[in-house]
Amino acid sequence: MKKFSEGNKMFFNVMAIFVVFTIVVIIFEDYERNYLHPLDEVSDWHLLLFSFVIMLILGALLHSYSRRMDERISREQAERQNEMRRELTQNIAHELKTPVACILAYSETLRNNPSLSEDKRQMFINRTYAQAFRMTALLQDLSTLNRMEYAPTQLAMEPIDVAGVFKTVCDELAITLNEHHITVDNGLPTSLVLTGNERLLYSVFRNLMENAVAYAGDGTTVSLKELSEKGRCHFIFSDNGIGVDNAHLPRLFERFYRIDKSRSRRLGGTGLGLAIVKNAIQFHGGTITASNNQPHGLRFDFTLPQ
Repeated sequence: MKKFSEGNKMFFNVMAIFVVFTIVVIIFEDYERNYLHPLDEVSDWHLLLFSFVIMLILGALLHSYSRRMDERISREQAERQNEMRRELTQNIAHELKTPVACILAYSETLRNNPSLSEDKRQMFINRTYAQAFRMTALLQDLSTLNRMEYAPTQLAMEPIDVAGVFKTVCDELAITLNEHHITVDNGLPTSLVLTGNERLLYSVFRNLMENAVAYAGDGTTVSLKELSEKGRCHFIFSDNGIGVDNAHLPRLFERFYRIDKSRSRRLGGTGLGLAIVKNAIQFHGGTITASNNQPHGLRFDFTLPQ
């Protein structure tokens, strides 16, 4: 079913109010009557005809205005989308520029220096691989965002063991967690099952964990707990790390937004992790907010329908 535009909604609402008002005025023209005898006099019919003419004129003016308003809204939306596309394209080009340049430089060094020692050769090969891996991660993140935005029907929904998904993420990051002496406090119930897309929910917990590993600091504790609400599950993902300045909180979920650009690139982040988290949760009909944990650290509150 075709949805009404904002201009059409305004037009029909105003016209409905005018019609109701006109009927009320005509029928109850003389509020002192003991009995209602509407439209008994010729003047009543003249008033009705006059109101009808005024309604037609008003309707034509409103229709013209609503059409212009819809056109203006469409232009503004198109301009915003084009600006977002340009910004996204620039960000992607900027993010790919560094790894591509590094890969070319390392490859050229290997190609032009066949007499390099085995240790240096292996070093350049490893650096080339790391940059290629970074590019692959960026392209995978972009692919995930595109699927959520442009092909949501291709993402299967099924019963998901949320606790099992989070455990899988923790197991995969076990070596990294040990290296940074990070403790995970898993407060999820073992029987928590939700309907959703397993790959997207995995991305939610994976990116939150990687964000905590990268920015919370060594020797911190990451915790996840769930509070059941009416028809919803409320998750609290938090750490007791250094937190972020309050000025950054509203922009944490923007694509390619970085608090510390040099540190983010050094750690290999794509700048899309929290954007994927937000889009994945919204895809499931939930919401997410970020705040500074008390007394210190970062906290994410998000909901998912049961």
